[in-house]
Amino acid sequence: MAQSSIEWTEMTWNPTTGCNKLSAGCKFCYAEVMAKRLQAMGIEKYKDGFELALHEDALSVPATWKKPKIVFVNSMSDLFHKEIPLEFIQKVFKVMNDNPQHVFQVLTKRADILLKYHTHLEWTHNIWMGVSVENEKVMKRIELLRQTAARVKFLSCEPLIGPLPNMNLTGIDWVIVGGESGRTPRPMDVDWVLDIQQQCETSNTKFFFKQWGGTNKKKTGRTLNGKTYSDMPSTEQLEEVSF
Repeated sequence: MAQSSIEWTEMTWNPTTGCNKLSAGCKFCYAEVMAKRLQAMGIEKYKDGFELALHEDALSVPATWKKPKIVFVNSMSDLFHKEIPLEFIQKVFKVMNDNPQHVFQVLTKRADILLKYHTHLEWTHNIWMGVSVENEKVMKRIELLRQTAARVKFLSCEPLIGPLPNMNLTGIDWVIVGGESGRTPRPMDVDWVLDIQQQCETSNTKFFFKQWGGTNKKKTGRTLNGKTYSDMPSTEQLEEVSF
């Protein structure tokens, strides 16, 4: 586990690492770059670089955190990768089920596998399930997510590389929007962002604007129309069940 600089979470937890590119949002995958860097540093967990790997030893980690945390699960992988056995996914869910003091944010691009497996998983209140929606071509992921039994459902529209008009946000609790960063980021149009913000307002969906991105994301910042949007679903249950 590690403290995270990602604006919408506090920590990362990676019971699996590695992945492969699936859609346009994967083109400049930050996790792939980071995995290769960690491999070069001699970090054992990344000895195979960005090849998919399961880490049984990581399953015990959340129980060691003394205070409630908001945790991004598999920032360096995708829990619903086709090569991850359902049995291992169930083990990860068991850890999340058994640690209700933490909120676990799970994000996937493989919404079809998520829907296939969702009835075999226990969806406790502290598991937030999201899908990546980077452009209009993959908006079908929203409908697949909506059909799952997850208590809290969210969209990560990052990197946003195209408009997302007329999304059906029924049953969607939260939308995160962010522009691509890195050496050669694809541009994000302000009108795309404003349209999503308006859709969220109309549907009473929480809206979180993460960043404009670009080659210097710190310089471009994360204000939209002079405001900082940091809305999230409630985490009050953390206080209620903290030990």
